[in-house]
Amino acid sequence: MTRQISILFAFLILLFASCEDTQKSKINNTKAPSTNTPIKVKDSTEDKIDTSKKKKDKLYLHDEPMLVQEKLIPFLTEYGKKNPENKFRISTSFGDIDVLLYNDTPLHRANMILLIKEGYFNGTFFHRVADGFVIQGGNSDNKETSIKRNNMGSYLIPSEFDAGHKHSRGAFSAAKYAEQNVSKASSPFEFFIVQSERGAHHLDNDHTVYGRVIKGMEVVDEIAKQPIGEGEWPLINIPMTVEIIK
Repeated sequence: MTRQISILFAFLILLFASCEDTQKSKINNTKAPSTNTPIKVKDSTEDKIDTSKKKKDKLYLHDEPMLVQEKLIPFLTEYGKKNPENKFRISTSFGDIDVLLYNDTPLHRANMILLIKEGYFNGTFFHRVADGFVIQGGNSDNKETSIKRNNMGSYLIPSEFDAGHKHSRGAFSAAKYAEQNVSKASSPFEFFIVQSERGAHHLDNDHTVYGRVIKGMEVVDEIAKQPIGEGEWPLINIPMTVEIIK
């Protein structure tokens, strides 16, 4: 009888240990939520697009980028001479925004015209909204945007503060990378529009203003009112298409 009790007791110990190991395994295999996990938000145009009419074109990562930093200035200088356009339109579901680019910021103007002609901005978002301050665009969480950036190249545009343009309401200015950027060079891909009535003059000589809104500030104001989440990202995507106008 004593032997049977001992066997039963040993069996119960083994069974308990097996259950405990199973629970530990489940806990150890459960990954904590990552801050790098993309958050899916509703696209404000999702309900309006006929999927049968979507383009079938695919983007491919090129072997070599179009631009490199070492050749940037002569390339943009020459490109600017051959492409003198200085007006473009940003179209959104809230309306159109027309922008005039300044000729006395030639590197920024040439880069903007180049990106527009290459179709970079189409499908990017107004991805930051700070009501009473600025709206910022030129990025997205879509894979296509990363491919387009890689195809264009990894480069920065030298600041063009000598032109003296200020961050008044409607100013069209270049975003920049804050880290290790003592020269205050501009991001080639992202821009912002000053929405504040008072302007944003603390940004003067820190970001390059290279254009101004000539039509559609009411659209800027409407975009600025949109509800936001983490990082001032609008709760609905605000995609854009950009084209050159006369």
